[in-house]
Amino acid sequence: MRRSLIRAKLAFLLLAAASVASAGDSYRIVHTYPHDPRAYTQGLVFVDGHLYESTGLNGRSSLRMDDLTTGRVLQSATVPAQYFAEGLTNWGSTLVQLTWQSHVAFVYDRFSFRLLRTFHYDCDGWGLTQDGKNLILSDGTDEIRFFDPATFRLVRSIRVKDRGQPVTQLNELEYIHGQIYSNVWHTDRIVRISPATGQVLGWINLAGLLPEDQRSDPEAVLNGIAYDAVHDRLFVTGKLWPLLFEIRVVPAKARAVPVHRSK
Repeated sequence: MRRSLIRAKLAFLLLAAASVASAGDSYRIVHTYPHDPRAYTQGLVFVDGHLYESTGLNGRSSLRMDDLTTGRVLQSATVPAQYFAEGLTNWGSTLVQLTWQSHVAFVYDRFSFRLLRTFHYDCDGWGLTQDGKNLILSDGTDEIRFFDPATFRLVRSIRVKDRGQPVTQLNELEYIHGQIYSNVWHTDRIVRISPATGQVLGWINLAGLLPEDQRSDPEAVLNGIAYDAVHDRLFVTGKLWPLLFEIRVVPAKARAVPVHRSK
């Protein structure tokens, strides 16, 4: 009888642990910073101690350098009103900013925000990051494209799948520890992707990070990932969010209920 109870308890605990794991990794808030609640955040990048942001919407799109501590805009450039700005990444001494449906990207001098040139691509522009070799672009589907940053030629593409099923709505991107992190639009989740195969390596569940009663608009969704490689800091925010968060990812296995076997 005792062995039956032990087996039943063990099965229950294993099921609970599996349920926690399937929900994805969780998070711990390390620090909270102010963020402009009018910023329709489309791209976010942290480089050389500075936080850069791309904001969207026609007539409101911009490139910004923000003060991390206060959220104040230190420097900005206005994007022409016919463009809806999207993802942003750094490349050398430049910043590269996508547009949504215009199929054009802007390349700026990172220090003066002077527009240096433009290039064109044959898809929508959503998220943008880089791996030190290529620019990496998402377009809202399950496809991620890799571009040569010198010629802007398409090098290759991958399809993102989780257990054989396509993962779509891939939005803002960041390259961290050899993986592509992507917001999934209209969700509170970030997916971690293998850049070699497109296979999903894991999920980060950010539910509850910004409570619903602090979101001013139905489109005030999670969208913005930046990584400080020097100090190993991960920042996230959202469109029209009043706050930007530094978080630490908590692996699901670390939260699982420990199973103790009886002799």
